[in-house]
Amino acid sequence: MKLREVKSMQVNKIKAARGEAKAELVLKGGSVLNVFTEEIIQADVAIVGDTIVGIGDYEGEREMDCRGKYIAPGLIDGHVHIESSMVTPLEFARQIVRQGTTTIIADPHEIVNVSGASGLSFILDSSEEVPVTVYVMVPSSVPATDVDTNGAGKFLAADMEPFMSHPRVLGLGEMMRFMDVLGEELETMEKLQLFSDRIMDGHAPGITGKDVQAYKLAGIYDDHECGTAEEALEKLRAGFYILVREGSGAHNLRTLVKGFLEQKVPLEQCLFCTDDKHLEDIEKEGHINACVRMAIEIGVPVEKAYKMGSYYAAKAYGLKDAGAVAAGFKADLMILDDLKTVKPESVIKAGRLITEDVLNAYSYRIKDESLLDTVIFDELTKEKLQVKRKEKNHVMELVPYQLLTRHCIEMIPGEGEVFVPDSEYTKLCVVERHGKNGKVGVCPMKGYGIKGGAIATTVSHDSHNIIAAGDNDEDLILAVEELKKIRGGYVIASAGEVKATLPLEIGGLMSLDSAPNVQRQISKMDKMAREMGVKQGADPFTTLSFMALTVIPQIRLTEKGMYDVETWCFVKE
Repeated sequence: MKLREVKSMQVNKIKAARGEAKAELVLKGGSVLNVFTEEIIQADVAIVGDTIVGIGDYEGEREMDCRGKYIAPGLIDGHVHIESSMVTPLEFARQIVRQGTTTIIADPHEIVNVSGASGLSFILDSSEEVPVTVYVMVPSSVPATDVDTNGAGKFLAADMEPFMSHPRVLGLGEMMRFMDVLGEELETMEKLQLFSDRIMDGHAPGITGKDVQAYKLAGIYDDHECGTAEEALEKLRAGFYILVREGSGAHNLRTLVKGFLEQKVPLEQCLFCTDDKHLEDIEKEGHINACVRMAIEIGVPVEKAYKMGSYYAAKAYGLKDAGAVAAGFKADLMILDDLKTVKPESVIKAGRLITEDVLNAYSYRIKDESLLDTVIFDELTKEKLQVKRKEKNHVMELVPYQLLTRHCIEMIPGEGEVFVPDSEYTKLCVVERHGKNGKVGVCPMKGYGIKGGAIATTVSHDSHNIIAAGDNDEDLILAVEELKKIRGGYVIASAGEVKATLPLEIGGLMSLDSAPNVQRQISKMDKMAREMGVKQGADPFTTLSFMALTVIPQIRLTEKGMYDVETWCFVKE
Protein backbone atom coordinates (compact mmCIF):
# COMPACT_ATOMS: atom_id res chain seq x y z
CA MET A 1 0.00 0.00 0.00
CA LYS A 2 1.33 3.43 -0.95
CA LEU A 3 2.08 6.05 1.74
CA ARG A 4 -0.59 8.35 0.29
CA GLU A 5 -3.22 5.61 0.66
CA VAL A 6 -2.14 4.89 4.24
CA LYS A 7 -2.41 8.57 5.14
CA SER A 8 -5.83 8.82 3.49
CA MET A 9 -7.12 5.81 5.37
CA GLN A 10 -5.83 7.21 8.67
CA VAL A 11 -7.53 10.57 7.98
CA ASN A 12 -10.81 8.77 7.27
CA LYS A 13 -10.51 6.93 10.56
CA ILE A 14 -9.75 10.08 12.51
CA LYS A 15 -12.69 11.91 10.92
CA ALA A 16 -14.96 9.01 11.86
CA ALA A 17 -13.53 8.95 15.39
CA ARG A 18 -14.32 12.68 15.74
CA GLY A 19 -17.83 12.19 14.38
CA GLU A 20 -17.07 14.31 11.31
CA ALA A 21 -17.79 11.37 9.01
CA LYS A 22 -19.91 8.28 9.34
CA ALA A 23 -18.13 5.11 10.40
CA GLU A 24 -18.47 2.13 8.07
CA LEU A 25 -20.13 0.04 10.78
CA VAL A 26 -21.57 1.04 14.12
CA LEU A 27 -22.73 -1.37 16.81
CA LYS A 28 -25.56 0.65 18.37
CA GLY A 29 -26.59 0.79 22.00
CA GLY A 30 -24.67 -2.16 23.43
CA SER A 31 -23.15 -2.61 26.88
CA VAL A 32 -19.39 -2.46 26.28
CA LEU A 33 -16.99 -4.34 28.54
CA ASN A 34 -14.10 -1.95 29.21
CA VAL A 35 -10.96 -3.94 30.10
CA PHE A 36 -9.08 -0.84 31.30
CA THR A 37 -11.52 0.26 34.02
CA GLU A 38 -13.40 -3.05 34.40
CA GLU A 39 -16.69 -1.24 33.80
CA ILE A 40 -19.70 -2.04 31.67
CA ILE A 41 -20.46 1.12 29.67
CA GLN A 42 -23.52 1.81 27.52
CA ALA A 43 -22.15 3.06 24.20
CA ASP A 44 -21.90 2.62 20.44
CA VAL A 45 -18.84 1.00 18.89
CA ALA A 46 -17.70 2.64 15.65
CA ILE A 47 -15.63 0.64 13.15
CA VAL A 48 -13.76 1.62 10.00
CA GLY A 49 -12.14 -1.21 8.04
CA ASP A 50 -10.67 -3.66 10.54
CA THR A 51 -10.25 -1.11 13.33
CA ILE A 52 -12.37 0.30 16.14
CA VAL A 53 -12.29 4.10 15.79
CA GLY A 54 -14.41 5.16 18.73
CA ILE A 55 -16.65 4.31 21.68
CA GLY A 56 -19.52 6.74 22.33
CA ASP A 57 -22.37 8.15 20.28
CA TYR A 58 -21.81 7.42 16.56
CA GLU A 59 -23.58 7.09 13.25
CA GLY A 60 -22.64 4.52 10.65
CA GLU A 61 -23.16 3.74 7.01
CA ARG A 62 -24.30 0.37 8.38
CA GLU A 63 -25.67 -0.03 11.86
CA MET A 64 -26.24 -3.12 13.94
CA ASP A 65 -28.74 -2.97 16.80
CA CYS A 66 -26.99 -4.19 19.97
CA ARG A 67 -29.47 -2.89 22.53
CA GLY A 68 -29.77 -5.40 25.36
CA LYS A 69 -26.52 -7.05 24.23
CA TYR A 70 -22.99 -7.06 25.62
CA ILE A 71 -19.94 -6.26 23.49
CA ALA A 72 -16.66 -7.85 24.59
CA PRO A 73 -13.24 -8.31 23.00
CA GLY A 74 -12.56 -11.40 20.91
CA LEU A 75 -10.76 -14.14 22.79
CA ILE A 76 -7.13 -15.26 22.50
CA ASP A 77 -5.71 -18.77 22.91
CA GLY A 78 -2.20 -18.31 24.29
CA HIS A 79 -0.84 -21.71 23.28
CA VAL A 80 -2.33 -24.27 20.92
CA HIS A 81 -1.21 -27.04 18.58
CA ILE A 82 -3.50 -26.80 15.55
CA GLU A 83 -2.43 -30.26 14.39
CA SER A 84 -4.11 -31.86 17.41
CA SER A 85 -7.47 -30.89 15.94
CA MET A 86 -6.55 -33.15 12.98
CA VAL A 87 -7.78 -30.56 10.48
CA THR A 88 -6.13 -27.73 8.54
CA PRO A 89 -5.68 -24.28 10.08
CA LEU A 90 -8.62 -23.05 7.99
CA GLU A 91 -10.96 -25.76 9.26
CA PHE A 92 -9.77 -25.23 12.83
CA ALA A 93 -10.32 -21.48 12.55
CA ARG A 94 -13.85 -22.01 11.26
CA GLN A 95 -14.71 -23.96 14.40
CA ILE A 96 -13.14 -21.73 17.03
CA VAL A 97 -14.24 -18.35 15.64
CA ARG A 98 -17.85 -19.43 16.20
CA GLN A 99 -16.93 -19.69 19.90
CA GLY A 100 -15.50 -16.17 19.97
CA THR A 101 -11.80 -16.96 19.59
CA THR A 102 -10.35 -14.45 17.14
CA THR A 103 -6.61 -14.87 17.76
CA ILE A 104 -4.39 -17.86 18.53
CA ILE A 105 -0.71 -18.38 19.32
CA ALA A 106 0.16 -21.63 17.54
CA ASP A 107 3.15 -23.89 18.17
CA PRO A 108 3.39 -26.30 15.21
CA HIS A 109 5.90 -28.71 16.73
CA GLU A 110 3.87 -31.75 15.64
CA ILE A 111 4.14 -31.10 11.90
CA VAL A 112 7.69 -29.77 12.26
CA ASN A 113 8.72 -33.06 13.91
CA VAL A 114 7.45 -34.82 10.80
CA SER A 115 8.55 -32.43 8.05
CA GLY A 116 10.86 -29.80 9.50
CA ALA A 117 10.97 -26.42 7.78
CA SER A 118 8.42 -27.56 5.18
CA GLY A 119 5.94 -28.23 7.99
CA LEU A 120 6.49 -24.80 9.53
CA SER A 121 6.13 -23.14 6.12
CA PHE A 122 2.87 -25.01 5.59
CA ILE A 123 1.41 -23.74 8.86
CA LEU A 124 2.39 -20.16 8.09
CA ASP A 125 1.09 -20.35 4.52
CA SER A 126 -2.16 -22.17 5.30
CA SER A 127 -3.01 -19.81 8.19
CA GLU A 128 -2.52 -16.61 6.19
CA GLU A 129 -6.11 -16.33 4.93
CA VAL A 130 -8.31 -17.73 7.68
CA PRO A 131 -11.04 -16.17 9.84
CA VAL A 132 -8.81 -15.81 12.92
CA THR A 133 -5.39 -14.22 13.37
CA VAL A 134 -2.75 -16.94 13.72
CA TYR A 135 0.56 -16.04 15.30
CA VAL A 136 3.26 -18.70 15.35
CA MET A 137 6.00 -19.69 17.78
CA VAL A 138 8.95 -21.49 16.18
CA PRO A 139 9.16 -25.01 17.69
CA SER A 140 12.12 -25.24 20.05
CA SER A 141 12.30 -28.94 20.85
CA VAL A 142 12.40 -30.98 17.66
CA PRO A 143 12.84 -33.80 18.51
CA ALA A 144 11.47 -33.70 22.06
CA THR A 145 14.30 -35.97 23.25
CA ASP A 146 17.33 -37.60 21.73
CA VAL A 147 15.62 -40.96 22.23
CA ASP A 148 13.05 -40.24 19.52
CA THR A 149 13.35 -40.88 15.79
CA ASN A 150 11.32 -38.24 13.99
CA GLY A 151 11.02 -37.34 10.34
CA ALA A 152 12.73 -33.96 10.47
CA GLY A 153 15.78 -34.82 12.51
CA LYS A 154 17.09 -31.92 14.58
CA PHE A 155 15.55 -28.50 14.00
CA LEU A 156 18.43 -26.23 14.97
CA ALA A 157 18.93 -22.50 15.41
CA ALA A 158 20.22 -22.24 11.84
CA ASP A 159 16.98 -23.83 10.58
CA MET A 160 14.91 -21.36 12.62
CA GLU A 161 16.63 -18.16 11.58
CA PRO A 162 14.95 -17.77 8.15
CA PHE A 163 11.54 -17.67 9.84
CA MET A 164 12.33 -14.88 12.28
CA SER A 165 11.48 -12.12 9.82
CA HIS A 166 7.96 -13.43 9.20
CA PRO A 167 5.46 -10.86 10.53
CA ARG A 168 3.39 -13.49 12.34
CA VAL A 169 6.31 -15.23 14.07
CA LEU A 170 6.41 -13.97 17.65
CA GLY A 171 9.18 -16.03 19.21
CA LEU A 172 10.39 -19.45 20.32
CA GLY A 173 7.91 -22.23 21.07
CA GLU A 174 7.63 -24.19 24.29
CA MET A 175 11.07 -25.19 25.56
CA MET A 176 10.24 -28.79 26.42
CA ARG A 177 13.92 -29.67 26.74
CA PHE A 178 14.14 -27.74 29.99
CA MET A 179 16.88 -29.97 31.34
CA ASP A 180 19.02 -28.89 28.39
CA VAL A 181 18.40 -25.29 29.42
CA LEU A 182 19.42 -25.99 33.01
CA GLY A 183 22.42 -27.98 31.80
CA GLU A 184 23.41 -25.28 29.29
CA GLU A 185 23.46 -27.72 26.37
CA LEU A 186 25.05 -25.99 23.39
CA GLU A 187 22.36 -26.49 20.72
CA THR A 188 19.64 -25.34 23.11
CA MET A 189 21.61 -22.30 24.23
CA GLU A 190 22.10 -21.29 20.57
CA LYS A 191 18.31 -21.24 20.15
CA LEU A 192 17.86 -19.13 23.28
CA GLN A 193 20.50 -16.70 22.06
CA LEU A 194 18.83 -16.42 18.66
CA PHE A 195 15.49 -15.50 20.27
CA SER A 196 16.92 -13.53 23.21
CA ASP A 197 14.96 -10.41 22.23
CA ARG A 198 11.73 -12.33 21.55
CA ILE A 199 9.17 -14.16 23.65
CA MET A 200 10.27 -17.69 24.58
CA ASP A 201 7.59 -20.06 25.79
CA GLY A 202 8.25 -22.48 28.62
CA HIS A 203 7.36 -26.10 29.31
CA ALA A 204 8.83 -27.24 32.61
CA PRO A 205 6.43 -29.34 34.71
CA GLY A 206 7.48 -29.87 38.29
CA ILE A 207 10.66 -27.78 38.45
CA THR A 208 11.11 -25.94 41.72
CA GLY A 209 13.55 -23.94 43.80
CA LYS A 210 16.68 -22.68 42.10
CA ASP A 211 15.81 -24.49 38.87
CA VAL A 212 12.85 -22.11 38.49
CA GLN A 213 15.21 -19.18 38.92
CA ALA A 214 17.69 -20.56 36.38
CA TYR A 215 14.93 -21.30 33.84
CA LYS A 216 13.68 -17.71 34.13
CA LEU A 217 17.20 -16.30 33.95
CA ALA A 218 17.72 -18.15 30.65
CA GLY A 219 15.00 -15.97 29.14
CA ILE A 220 11.99 -18.27 29.36
CA TYR A 221 8.90 -16.12 29.54
CA ASP A 222 5.94 -18.26 30.57
CA ASP A 223 4.74 -21.76 31.46
CA HIS A 224 1.57 -23.73 30.69
CA GLU A 225 2.49 -26.97 32.49
CA CYS A 226 1.63 -26.08 36.08
CA GLY A 227 -0.34 -28.92 37.68
CA THR A 228 -0.76 -27.35 41.13
CA ALA A 229 -1.48 -23.89 42.43
CA GLU A 230 1.72 -24.06 44.47
CA GLU A 231 3.81 -24.65 41.35
CA ALA A 232 2.05 -21.83 39.51
CA LEU A 233 2.51 -19.44 42.43
CA GLU A 234 6.24 -20.16 42.63
CA LYS A 235 6.60 -19.43 38.93
CA LEU A 236 4.47 -16.27 39.20
CA ARG A 237 6.74 -15.06 41.99
CA ALA A 238 9.71 -15.61 39.68
CA GLY A 239 8.11 -13.39 37.04
CA PHE A 240 6.67 -15.98 34.67
CA TYR A 241 3.36 -15.50 32.89
CA ILE A 242 1.13 -18.47 33.68
CA LEU A 243 -0.97 -19.94 30.89
CA VAL A 244 -3.90 -21.61 32.62
CA ARG A 245 -4.60 -24.70 30.52
CA GLU A 246 -7.95 -26.35 29.90
CA GLY A 247 -7.89 -28.72 26.94
CA SER A 248 -9.03 -32.23 26.11
CA GLY A 249 -6.18 -34.05 27.84
CA ALA A 250 -5.07 -31.63 30.55
CA HIS A 251 -7.56 -29.95 32.87
CA ASN A 252 -5.69 -27.49 35.10
CA LEU A 253 -8.03 -24.50 35.23
CA ARG A 254 -10.08 -25.31 38.34
CA THR A 255 -7.05 -26.26 40.40
CA LEU A 256 -5.01 -23.21 39.46
CA VAL A 257 -7.76 -20.61 39.55
CA LYS A 258 -9.10 -21.81 42.91
CA GLY A 259 -5.58 -21.61 44.29
CA PHE A 260 -5.09 -18.09 42.93
CA LEU A 261 -8.35 -16.91 44.49
CA GLU A 262 -7.55 -18.50 47.86
CA GLN A 263 -4.15 -16.80 47.89
CA LYS A 264 -5.61 -13.52 46.60
CA VAL A 265 -3.09 -13.56 43.76
CA PRO A 266 -3.31 -10.75 41.17
CA LEU A 267 -4.31 -12.25 37.83
CA GLU A 268 -2.59 -9.76 35.51
CA GLN A 269 0.05 -12.34 34.51
CA CYS A 270 -2.45 -15.14 33.97
CA LEU A 271 -4.06 -16.05 30.65
CA PHE A 272 -5.84 -19.03 29.13
CA CYS A 273 -4.75 -21.69 26.67
CA THR A 274 -6.10 -25.00 25.41
CA ASP A 275 -2.81 -26.58 24.25
CA ASP A 276 -4.71 -29.47 22.63
CA LYS A 277 -8.49 -29.54 22.29
CA HIS A 278 -10.44 -31.91 20.07
CA LEU A 279 -13.16 -30.78 17.68
CA GLU A 280 -15.87 -32.69 19.53
CA ASP A 281 -14.95 -31.01 22.82
CA ILE A 282 -14.87 -27.58 21.17
CA GLU A 283 -18.36 -28.14 19.81
CA LYS A 284 -19.74 -29.42 23.13
CA GLU A 285 -17.95 -27.14 25.59
CA GLY A 286 -16.53 -24.23 23.65
CA HIS A 287 -12.97 -23.04 23.26
CA ILE A 288 -11.44 -20.15 25.26
CA ASN A 289 -15.00 -19.04 26.04
CA ALA A 290 -15.29 -22.27 28.07
CA CYS A 291 -12.25 -21.14 30.10
CA VAL A 292 -13.81 -17.75 30.76
CA ARG A 293 -17.09 -19.36 31.79
CA MET A 294 -15.36 -21.81 34.17
CA ALA A 295 -13.33 -19.02 35.76
CA ILE A 296 -16.51 -17.01 36.41
CA GLU A 297 -18.20 -20.08 37.93
CA ILE A 298 -15.24 -20.58 40.27
CA GLY A 299 -15.41 -17.00 41.47
CA VAL A 300 -13.25 -14.80 39.24
CA PRO A 301 -14.99 -11.43 38.74
CA VAL A 302 -16.62 -11.34 35.30
CA GLU A 303 -14.51 -8.52 33.94
CA LYS A 304 -11.25 -10.14 35.07
CA ALA A 305 -12.23 -13.48 33.57
CA TYR A 306 -12.75 -11.79 30.20
CA LYS A 307 -9.42 -10.00 30.58
CA MET A 308 -7.67 -13.34 31.17
CA GLY A 309 -9.23 -14.50 27.91
CA SER A 310 -8.29 -11.41 25.94
CA TYR A 311 -6.40 -8.37 27.24
CA TYR A 312 -3.94 -10.15 29.53
CA ALA A 313 -3.13 -12.60 26.72
CA ALA A 314 -2.57 -9.73 24.28
CA LYS A 315 -0.28 -7.95 26.73
CA ALA A 316 1.70 -11.12 27.39
CA TYR A 317 2.47 -11.58 23.69
CA GLY A 318 2.94 -7.91 22.85
CA LEU A 319 -0.18 -7.66 20.69
CA LYS A 320 -0.75 -3.94 21.07
CA ASP A 321 -3.91 -3.77 18.98
CA ALA A 322 -5.74 -6.83 20.39
CA GLY A 323 -7.79 -7.71 23.44
CA ALA A 324 -9.86 -4.59 24.08
CA VAL A 325 -12.92 -2.72 22.84
CA ALA A 326 -11.34 0.69 22.33
CA ALA A 327 -10.21 3.12 19.64
CA GLY A 328 -7.16 1.88 17.76
CA PHE A 329 -7.76 -1.78 18.56
CA LYS A 330 -8.66 -4.38 15.97
CA ALA A 331 -12.39 -4.87 15.58
CA ASP A 332 -12.31 -8.44 16.91
CA LEU A 333 -15.48 -8.61 18.98
CA MET A 334 -18.08 -10.86 20.56
CA ILE A 335 -21.71 -9.86 20.92
CA LEU A 336 -23.42 -11.74 23.75
CA ASP A 337 -26.80 -11.97 25.44
CA ASP A 338 -25.21 -12.76 28.80
CA LEU A 339 -21.65 -12.27 30.04
CA LYS A 340 -21.65 -15.26 32.39
CA THR A 341 -22.62 -17.95 29.90
CA VAL A 342 -20.02 -16.68 27.38
CA LYS A 343 -21.89 -17.94 24.32
CA PRO A 344 -21.45 -15.45 21.48
CA GLU A 345 -24.60 -14.58 19.57
CA SER A 346 -22.41 -12.95 16.91
CA VAL A 347 -18.69 -12.60 16.26
CA ILE A 348 -16.99 -9.77 14.38
CA LYS A 349 -13.50 -10.43 13.06
CA ALA A 350 -11.44 -7.54 11.66
CA GLY A 351 -14.62 -5.49 11.30
CA ARG A 352 -16.50 -8.20 9.44
CA LEU A 353 -19.54 -10.01 10.81
CA ILE A 354 -18.83 -13.74 10.76
CA THR A 355 -21.59 -15.65 8.99
CA GLU A 356 -21.68 -19.11 7.48
CA ASP A 357 -21.43 -17.54 4.02
CA VAL A 358 -18.31 -15.68 5.11
CA LEU A 359 -16.76 -18.85 6.54
CA ASN A 360 -17.59 -20.82 3.42
CA ALA A 361 -15.93 -18.19 1.21
CA TYR A 362 -12.48 -19.10 2.57
CA SER A 363 -10.51 -21.81 0.80
CA TYR A 364 -7.04 -23.33 0.77
CA ARG A 365 -5.21 -25.78 -1.44
CA ILE A 366 -2.04 -27.46 -0.22
CA LYS A 367 1.00 -26.37 -2.22
CA ASP A 368 3.75 -28.68 -0.96
CA GLU A 369 2.84 -32.17 -2.15
CA SER A 370 5.71 -33.73 -0.16
CA LEU A 371 3.65 -33.22 2.99
CA LEU A 372 1.21 -35.80 1.63
CA ASP A 373 3.88 -38.51 1.39
CA THR A 374 5.26 -39.00 4.90
CA VAL A 375 4.40 -42.63 5.67
CA ILE A 376 7.43 -44.65 4.63
CA PHE A 377 8.24 -48.08 6.11
CA ASP A 378 9.14 -51.61 5.08
CA GLU A 379 6.60 -54.42 5.07
CA LEU A 380 5.51 -55.40 8.58
CA THR A 381 5.78 -59.14 9.30
CA LYS A 382 4.81 -61.46 12.15
CA GLU A 383 8.47 -62.02 12.90
CA LYS A 384 8.90 -58.31 13.66
CA LEU A 385 5.94 -58.43 16.06
CA GLN A 386 7.08 -61.35 18.19
CA VAL A 387 7.58 -60.86 21.93
CA LYS A 388 9.58 -63.59 23.64
CA ARG A 389 7.79 -64.84 26.74
CA LYS A 390 9.95 -65.25 29.83
CA GLU A 391 9.35 -66.18 33.42
CA LYS A 392 8.49 -62.51 33.90
CA ASN A 393 8.31 -59.73 31.31
CA HIS A 394 8.43 -55.95 31.40
CA VAL A 395 4.87 -54.66 30.93
CA MET A 396 3.42 -51.20 30.31
CA GLU A 397 0.28 -50.73 32.42
CA LEU A 398 -2.08 -47.87 31.65
CA VAL A 399 -3.28 -45.64 34.47
CA PRO A 400 -7.03 -45.11 33.90
CA TYR A 401 -8.00 -41.60 32.71
CA GLN A 402 -4.37 -40.44 32.68
CA LEU A 403 -1.41 -40.41 30.32
CA LEU A 404 0.83 -41.87 33.01
CA THR A 405 1.84 -45.53 32.88
CA ARG A 406 3.21 -48.05 35.37
CA HIS A 407 6.30 -50.15 34.75
CA CYS A 408 5.37 -53.69 35.79
CA ILE A 409 7.39 -56.90 35.73
CA GLU A 410 5.08 -59.90 35.67
CA MET A 411 3.99 -63.09 33.95
CA ILE A 412 2.24 -62.62 30.62
CA PRO A 413 -0.03 -65.04 28.72
CA GLY A 414 1.24 -67.06 25.79
CA GLU A 415 2.06 -70.32 24.15
CA GLY A 416 5.46 -71.64 25.10
CA GLU A 417 7.97 -68.83 24.59
CA VAL A 418 5.63 -66.63 22.55
CA PHE A 419 3.45 -63.85 24.04
CA VAL A 420 -0.19 -64.21 23.00
CA PRO A 421 -2.53 -61.33 23.95
CA ASP A 422 -5.76 -61.93 25.87
CA SER A 423 -8.50 -59.70 27.32
CA GLU A 424 -6.08 -58.27 29.89
CA TYR A 425 -2.84 -57.99 27.90
CA THR A 426 -2.65 -56.26 24.51
CA LYS A 427 0.25 -56.21 22.06
CA LEU A 428 1.55 -52.67 21.56
CA CYS A 429 3.89 -51.87 18.69
CA VAL A 430 5.70 -48.81 17.34
CA VAL A 431 6.78 -48.79 13.69
CA GLU A 432 9.30 -46.18 12.53
CA ARG A 433 7.52 -44.54 9.59
CA HIS A 434 9.87 -41.82 8.37
CA GLY A 435 12.15 -44.09 6.36
CA LYS A 436 15.01 -43.63 8.85
CA ASN A 437 15.86 -46.97 10.48
CA GLY A 438 12.99 -49.37 9.79
CA LYS A 439 12.84 -50.57 13.40
CA VAL A 440 9.80 -51.99 15.17
CA GLY A 441 9.33 -51.98 18.94
CA VAL A 442 6.86 -54.35 20.61
CA CYS A 443 5.74 -54.88 24.22
CA PRO A 444 2.82 -56.16 26.31
CA MET A 445 0.39 -53.46 27.42
CA LYS A 446 -2.09 -53.89 30.24
CA GLY A 447 -5.36 -51.98 30.70
CA TYR A 448 -6.33 -51.18 27.10
CA GLY A 449 -8.70 -54.08 26.55
CA ILE A 450 -9.14 -54.44 22.79
CA LYS A 451 -10.47 -57.83 21.62
CA GLY A 452 -10.85 -59.26 18.14
CA GLY A 453 -8.85 -56.70 16.23
CA ALA A 454 -6.37 -53.85 16.16
CA ILE A 455 -6.14 -50.06 16.09
CA ALA A 456 -3.30 -48.14 14.42
CA THR A 457 -2.44 -44.47 13.97
CA THR A 458 0.31 -42.19 12.67
CA VAL A 459 -0.52 -39.65 15.39
CA SER A 460 2.04 -40.47 18.07
CA HIS A 461 3.54 -37.57 20.03
CA ASP A 462 5.97 -36.06 19.36
CA SER A 463 7.87 -37.97 16.68
CA HIS A 464 4.72 -39.42 15.15
CA ASN A 465 5.83 -42.89 14.27
CA ILE A 466 3.08 -45.48 13.81
CA ILE A 467 1.65 -46.83 17.03
CA ALA A 468 -0.75 -49.77 17.06
CA ALA A 469 -2.45 -52.02 19.59
CA GLY A 470 -4.24 -55.31 19.04
CA ASP A 471 -4.84 -58.86 20.18
CA ASN A 472 -3.62 -60.64 17.04
CA ASP A 473 -0.79 -60.17 14.58
CA GLU A 474 -2.92 -60.49 11.44
CA ASP A 475 -5.10 -57.50 12.27
CA LEU A 476 -2.14 -55.50 13.58
CA ILE A 477 -0.31 -55.96 10.27
CA LEU A 478 -3.45 -55.17 8.28
CA ALA A 479 -4.11 -51.97 10.23
CA VAL A 480 -0.51 -50.76 9.99
CA GLU A 481 -0.22 -51.51 6.26
CA GLU A 482 -3.50 -49.68 5.63
CA LEU A 483 -1.95 -46.53 7.08
CA LYS A 484 0.50 -46.51 4.20
CA LYS A 485 -2.35 -46.74 1.69
CA ILE A 486 -4.31 -43.85 3.16
CA ARG A 487 -1.13 -41.75 3.74
CA GLY A 488 -1.57 -41.72 7.50
CA GLY A 489 -4.43 -41.38 9.95
CA TYR A 490 -6.55 -43.78 11.98
CA VAL A 491 -7.37 -47.42 11.13
CA ILE A 492 -9.45 -50.12 12.80
CA ALA A 493 -9.09 -53.71 11.58
CA SER A 494 -10.94 -56.82 12.74
CA ALA A 495 -11.33 -60.41 11.55
CA GLY A 496 -8.97 -59.83 8.65
CA GLU A 497 -10.82 -56.75 7.34
CA VAL A 498 -10.29 -53.01 7.53
CA LYS A 499 -13.42 -51.82 9.30
CA ALA A 500 -12.89 -48.05 9.37
CA THR A 501 -10.35 -45.41 8.40
CA LEU A 502 -9.78 -41.70 8.91
CA PRO A 503 -7.19 -40.43 6.42
CA LEU A 504 -4.89 -37.72 7.82
CA GLU A 505 -2.94 -37.06 4.67
CA ILE A 506 -1.01 -33.94 5.72
CA GLY A 507 2.02 -35.27 7.56
CA GLY A 508 -0.07 -38.16 8.82
CA LEU A 509 -1.59 -35.62 11.24
CA MET A 510 -4.21 -33.48 9.50
CA SER A 511 -7.09 -34.25 7.19
CA LEU A 512 -7.90 -32.64 3.87
CA ASP A 513 -11.58 -33.10 4.72
CA SER A 514 -13.92 -30.71 6.54
CA ALA A 515 -14.04 -30.52 10.32
CA PRO A 516 -17.64 -31.86 10.56
CA ASN A 517 -16.76 -34.89 8.44
CA VAL A 518 -13.62 -35.57 10.49
CA GLN A 519 -15.56 -35.23 13.72
CA ARG A 520 -18.28 -37.63 12.56
CA GLN A 521 -15.72 -40.25 11.53
CA ILE A 522 -13.85 -39.96 14.83
CA SER A 523 -17.10 -40.46 16.76
CA LYS A 524 -17.92 -43.50 14.64
CA MET A 525 -14.48 -45.04 15.18
CA ASP A 526 -14.50 -44.30 18.91
CA LYS A 527 -17.80 -46.13 19.23
CA MET A 528 -16.46 -49.06 17.20
CA ALA A 529 -13.37 -49.27 19.41
CA ARG A 530 -15.51 -49.35 22.56
CA GLU A 531 -17.54 -52.18 21.10
CA MET A 532 -14.24 -54.02 20.59
CA GLY A 533 -13.51 -53.76 24.30
CA VAL A 534 -11.33 -50.66 24.70
CA LYS A 535 -11.83 -49.67 28.33
CA GLN A 536 -13.44 -46.43 29.47
CA GLY A 537 -10.28 -45.36 31.26
CA ALA A 538 -8.44 -45.18 27.92
CA ASP A 539 -9.29 -43.06 24.89
CA PRO A 540 -9.02 -45.46 21.91
CA PHE A 541 -6.75 -43.19 19.88
CA THR A 542 -5.58 -40.33 22.11
CA THR A 543 -4.23 -42.66 24.80
CA LEU A 544 -2.31 -44.60 22.17
CA SER A 545 -0.88 -41.40 20.72
CA PHE A 546 1.02 -40.66 23.94
CA MET A 547 2.42 -44.13 24.62
CA ALA A 548 5.64 -43.36 22.73
CA LEU A 549 6.27 -39.91 24.26
CA THR A 550 9.42 -40.44 26.28
CA VAL A 551 8.92 -37.57 28.71
CA ILE A 552 5.88 -38.93 30.60
CA PRO A 553 6.53 -41.48 33.39
CA GLN A 554 6.98 -44.31 33.99
CA ILE A 555 7.47 -46.39 30.85
CA ARG A 556 7.08 -45.78 27.10
CA LEU A 557 7.61 -47.73 23.90
CA THR A 558 9.67 -46.51 20.94
CA GLU A 559 10.66 -48.29 17.76
CA LYS A 560 13.94 -49.10 19.56
CA GLY A 561 12.22 -50.78 22.50
CA MET A 562 10.78 -49.99 25.94
CA TYR A 563 12.13 -46.85 27.58
CA ASP A 564 12.17 -46.19 31.33
CA VAL A 565 11.45 -42.46 31.70
CA GLU A 566 12.53 -42.38 35.34
CA THR A 567 15.98 -43.88 34.78
CA TRP A 568 16.36 -42.34 31.29
CA CYS A 569 17.45 -45.58 29.67
CA PHE A 570 16.08 -48.41 27.55
CA VAL A 571 14.83 -51.49 29.34
CA LYS A 572 17.19 -54.45 29.11
CA GLU A 573 15.28 -57.63 28.40
